[in-house]
Amino acid sequence: RTLFREMFDGFALHEIVLDEMGIPADYRFLAVNPAFERMTGLKSVDIIGRTVLTVMPDLEHHWIETYGRVALTGEPIVFDSFSGPLDKYFEVTAFRPAAGRFACIFSDITARRRAEEALRHSEERYRMFIEAAPEAAFVQSEGLFVYLNQAMVRLLGADKPEQLIGREFMEHMAPEYREAIRERIRIQHETGKTAPLMEQEYLLLDGTRVPVETTAVAIQYQGRPAHLVFVRDITERRRADEEREKLQSQLYQSQKLESIGRLAGGVAHDFNNMLGVILGHAELLLSSFDRDHPCYQDLEEIHLAAQRSADLTSQLLAFARKQTVTPRVLDLNATVESMLKMLKRLIGEDIELVWQPGSGHCTVRIDPGQIDQILANLCINARDAISGVGKITIAVSGIMPGQTHLTLPPEIPPGEYAVLSVCDTGSGMDQETLSNLFEPFFTTKEKGKGTGLGMATVYGIVRQNNGFIDVQSLSGSGTTIKIHLPVHASSSAQTSVKAAVEIQPATGSETLLLVEDEPMALNLLVRILKGQGYNVLAASTPGAAISLAREHQGSIQLLVTDVIMPEMNGRDLAKNLLALYPVIRRLFMSGYTAEYIAHHGVLDEGVHFIQKPFTPNSLAAKVREVLDRKL
Repeated sequence: RTLFREMFDGFALHEIVLDEMGIPADYRFLAVNPAFERMTGLKSVDIIGRTVLTVMPDLEHHWIETYGRVALTGEPIVFDSFSGPLDKYFEVTAFRPAAGRFACIFSDITARRRAEEALRHSEERYRMFIEAAPEAAFVQSEGLFVYLNQAMVRLLGADKPEQLIGREFMEHMAPEYREAIRERIRIQHETGKTAPLMEQEYLLLDGTRVPVETTAVAIQYQGRPAHLVFVRDITERRRADEEREKLQSQLYQSQKLESIGRLAGGVAHDFNNMLGVILGHAELLLSSFDRDHPCYQDLEEIHLAAQRSADLTSQLLAFARKQTVTPRVLDLNATVESMLKMLKRLIGEDIELVWQPGSGHCTVRIDPGQIDQILANLCINARDAISGVGKITIAVSGIMPGQTHLTLPPEIPPGEYAVLSVCDTGSGMDQETLSNLFEPFFTTKEKGKGTGLGMATVYGIVRQNNGFIDVQSLSGSGTTIKIHLPVHASSSAQTSVKAAVEIQPATGSETLLLVEDEPMALNLLVRILKGQGYNVLAASTPGAAISLAREHQGSIQLLVTDVIMPEMNGRDLAKNLLALYPVIRRLFMSGYTAEYIAHHGVLDEGVHFIQKPFTPNSLAAKVREVLDRKL
């Protein structure tokens, strides 16, 4: 009785009321304890001896049916149920203490059920939010996927969540990140703090890797500790970052090229003047001695060293795209074919040279000397890559717009290109060599056997002519380098043919106005030109040249002038002299002229130029060529 009175759970003893068919129709209160009164608000004095339908007419009939089965069968039951009239949830245990009777022990679980229901509604709303979110998310508990939204299912390459639920989520983390992820989970368990953003890679169902950015928060999921992980696919961002790095690299390369160009240009003028003096005097002396003279060999060495120095400067200018060039429309097939004998001598007898001329449109507009430089550099590199016997194949072909498998560089317009390729059976290149191939002064050759400017020169020439280069090479499998040059729509192609023997300089008797600010160079040029029979008016400054022109009685057929001088440059000097001698021909000379007389390094039609340093014979031949050309 004390237990009945003091227990926290409600207790009630009832008697079942049957109808005339023996079916439970009602039940009567026989006894209730104080806890029952507190839970239900019903007082024992008001309900003892009365039936439940009298006390609560709106009571759901399932209560009577449920308790009737207990009273009639004697089988106890335990269940949760909601009482509408009382607006409460109860956890009920019902049993039969005697025939026709049943007793109930029940607890008020309204607060708990409503909290659970609120939580369920909250979870449903949250699930709807997560499910509809464009960002991928999943929940892992005890190392297993227990929930994935549709975005996450798609990200991992699945069709439905069931393909992943119950699987170890770590299987879909790239192996190199797993230890770091385990450490993040451990720290989260200890601190409860949200995990910071982390870049990693996930593995799709087919094994493909995808870069992602993740963050995680510790939660309770279905009563168990879990982690909600948000996942963002950063493939596009990575691609954009790579593209930005590529553009930055291109900018760096461009800036470096420009710096080298400024350096080369600054050095070229004075350096080439000195080289011209050395070459000129060496050649004059060589022509004065017989080959068996004791000094002849020494003079040849001086001449050779000066020529190599001149070639080095020329290569620097070519790489920096600062060469002044005189492009012509060329048949690429014929131009290459004219070089084959020279190239065969260059590569030696042990290496087979195969020539494959192309068909179709192979006409390009380029300085023929640049084709020489390209092929010489590529063939020398191919020769050096071949150990012993091997083969070098030179081929020309044409590609129409859309035919190339290459992705054109962004600065290269789509169009029709002629392709000059050089393929060798040499040692090939590894990835590191390929990545530095066009770097100036980068070489894999032994010290003293290469300047590292060969491929840099090729790169500068090709880019100056609006072309691009494709390199295919594997270590041990040879190399193929393809030069793509824009096709020029012209039928008047010329062929660059090297003379079999050195052309003897032509002489003349015309009057020349020579302007050169370097005294040693001026004296040498006067000596060379007077030696060819010309009447030479020499000046060391533009002002002196104008004064000579005004004072001279008679005509002046040709102005030979340096480009970079004090007072005014050669182009402005020529303009001034045209007012005095409207039909005067002009020959410019310099080691670096693109900024002053050329547009982007290309001479206009009718403008004549000779690159310093030059030999006496080449100067005499150029002067004769300009004088003989029709105005």
